[in-house]
Amino acid sequence: MIPSAENRLQPLPLIETTALELPRPTLRDNTAELDRVMRRLKMEGFDPLRVHFLNMAGLVSKIRLHGQKMTALLSYWDGHWELMDVVGPGHEGPILGMAVDLGTTSLSFHLGALGNRKVLGQLSVPNPQIIHGEDILTRILFSRQEKNLRTLQEMILKTFNDAFLQITRRHGTLPGEVCALSVAGNTTMSHFFLGLDATGICKEPYIPAVNHFPMIHGGDLGLSLHPFAPVYVFPNVGSYFGGDLLAGIVATSMHRSREIQLMVDVGTNAEVVLGNQDWLVACAGAAGPALEGGVMECGMVALPGAIDRVRIDPLTLEPRWHVLGNEKPRGICGSGVIDLVAELFGAGILTVQGTMNTGLRTSRVVKREDGPAYVLAWGDETESGQDLLVTEADVGIFLKSKAAMYTILQVICKKVGVDLEEVEKIFVAGAFGNHMDPAMAIRIGMVPDLPPRLYEGVGNTAGDGAVMVLLDRTLLSEVRDVAGRITYVELNVNVEFMNEFRGALFLPHTDPRLFPSVNIPADQGGRGGF
Repeated sequence: MIPSAENRLQPLPLIETTALELPRPTLRDNTAELDRVMRRLKMEGFDPLRVHFLNMAGLVSKIRLHGQKMTALLSYWDGHWELMDVVGPGHEGPILGMAVDLGTTSLSFHLGALGNRKVLGQLSVPNPQIIHGEDILTRILFSRQEKNLRTLQEMILKTFNDAFLQITRRHGTLPGEVCALSVAGNTTMSHFFLGLDATGICKEPYIPAVNHFPMIHGGDLGLSLHPFAPVYVFPNVGSYFGGDLLAGIVATSMHRSREIQLMVDVGTNAEVVLGNQDWLVACAGAAGPALEGGVMECGMVALPGAIDRVRIDPLTLEPRWHVLGNEKPRGICGSGVIDLVAELFGAGILTVQGTMNTGLRTSRVVKREDGPAYVLAWGDETESGQDLLVTEADVGIFLKSKAAMYTILQVICKKVGVDLEEVEKIFVAGAFGNHMDPAMAIRIGMVPDLPPRLYEGVGNTAGDGAVMVLLDRTLLSEVRDVAGRITYVELNVNVEFMNEFRGALFLPHTDPRLFPSVNIPADQGGRGGF
């Protein structure tokens, strides 16, 4: 969790427990058994209070079992309380909750103890839906048939249950002990999780089936947690602006800031929020895959074996790199790609157009059937035994992603009449943000030429926001308020975006005045050689 986040939370978890000691029923007080418990709970402030019809018989049996002394477990449902369970007196052990970042590529699970506000464990697993499409659009097209939509939902629910079992076992408990679940996902993934039709998301006028989801019980979805545990799914704002971004806003508290702040979350898409306590504007665009290293021939996500840092000697043109996990390199992740392109440009190997200068005296620039390439690691240095290299074609794909990223930031600022220099803080979310070197991103024109100190990597803000909702129920109304005041800009039909995009396809930009701190290499000799 972001270090400052815990200090902002009120000690008001989504699940509360309270000890009860009831007088024995008499002829003068012959109130029904469940009603007696409900009456006492309302006297203690749990009002309005409800009971799910399917839970009534079980609650009555437990009340009779425990007699006059018991502990009640109550869940908050954003406006009312629900009596979810009754256990014996002196109930020991933490009240558990689970928060999930429901990503397109991977799912991140966070098991928390709600009373003492501690995250007990985390688990990240691949999204099994990838076999039906690595990108959201392919999965939406697959889901057009009802049976395929059911397949996608079942895959996610099974992954949830498998992960619940794995993470709770590590901590000596069972999934059924988990009393609350919060889920932060993009718009499409939230639809698939709930079995909702997502086909309207990818075609004009780009609208989801539902933006605000009602809270439901875990048992309604066949989840293996407590059957009457509340399941909260963060709402959406637009077709490509989902609950994961709202969770990120809550995690960073940019919606409470007096200063203008900007948050960038790079995943399958690049999603951006700009604003402060008075206003918020958001947009999203397809900039993510290449920035995650997922499009390049040698690209991979930030896992052990991924090169995440690159430096190139401008005289010898020889590289130095760092590998996650201190293993032999298997590929290069997003932050490594940014470093590599920035260093290739800084050393004069790449021209402003993104083509390779093949007239240089170096064995690192090689000829391939599909064009020139730069060898980042020789075969005897890599895990596979094959040269690890980046091609000119890879760079071209990457430049489209970096151009989209910068253009998104430019367009959103222009929409509200804000100069980039007025932004006081830029949060970069996700694993990408944790590893990105702002100076390198500035050199290639991916982010604005602002002081690097303004950029702050904030990690998995979707997961953090999902955890925070479990720990502080007042955030439920805050999320609803934030969702209601965000202005969402749809870039799919934005002409200004396309005009700005063309200028950002170069290194760092066709207008060098936008990047005064970037030293453009004097020798841009171009081809030669081959």
